[in-house]
Amino acid sequence: MGTPEQSTTGGPGASWAGRVAGLAGSCHPGPVVAVTVLMAGLAVTAGQSAARCVLTAAAVLTGQLSVGWCNDAFDARRDIAAGRRGKPVVDGTVGVTEVWVAAYAALALCVPLSFACGLWAGAVHLTGVAAAWAYDLRLKATAWSWAPYAVGFAGLPAFVVLGLPGQPWPAWWVVTAGALLGVGAHLGDVLPDIRGDLATGVRGWPHRLGPDGALLLLPVPLVAASAVLVLGPAGPPGGWGWAVLVVTALIATAGTVLGRRWERLAFAAAVAVAVVDVTLLLLRGTGIA
Repeated sequence: MGTPEQSTTGGPGASWAGRVAGLAGSCHPGPVVAVTVLMAGLAVTAGQSAARCVLTAAAVLTGQLSVGWCNDAFDARRDIAAGRRGKPVVDGTVGVTEVWVAAYAALALCVPLSFACGLWAGAVHLTGVAAAWAYDLRLKATAWSWAPYAVGFAGLPAFVVLGLPGQPWPAWWVVTAGALLGVGAHLGDVLPDIRGDLATGVRGWPHRLGPDGALLLLPVPLVAASAVLVLGPAGPPGGWGWAVLVVTALIATAGTVLGRRWERLAFAAAVAVAVVDVTLLLLRGTGIA
């Protein structure tokens, strides 16, 4: 593992290829790819043109990259102090200054790409990106840590809808479902590191609930998002809709009960419900405006 000095400045012996790989690892590639692909898929199902889908995906990608790099750069010293192996800034493969430069460069690209999708679309998307930066820089360690996730995730489908011809307003239920998914994502994102965060003094909303409380609450916003996605659109949900609600509720209940003994099962159940929610969101894409 690199020393704190190497991790902060970028080891002088690090190769160019190693630093590029370090930057790629520092952006939180899993969430970045997942959110970008989801929004690109939603843009397609919502009816955006091919060119606009590419533009939407590029705006979301740069926004997510900026947030991921900001997170790793800001948390670098705490991660080094905690000895969190596997993080490029901790291992010394990339310097904090380089990660900050990448974060600001991605943010600078995100602004024109977002406004290229429309004035209101750009304003909504950049509000979500700003909320995510606020989380990284301040709100992560407060009782309001859930709010940037709710704002950011609610804004993503709204960004897609406002990018359609005529800039229609998004349906209330898609924004509400996005906010609930964001709260669930916050709980799921924090849980793997919650004990280490508590040891280093981080006191966000999930940390105040404690590991057991956060794990118990995790499926609640996700199941609520399922309910909104099934019941929110106009017209009766149909048999398949009620079946989805029953299945997600059973999965969440089983995860909560079994999770008291096997923590990974609770997390896996929450992921399964989140996958159902994402599928519902994509299937509902044609009616989100």
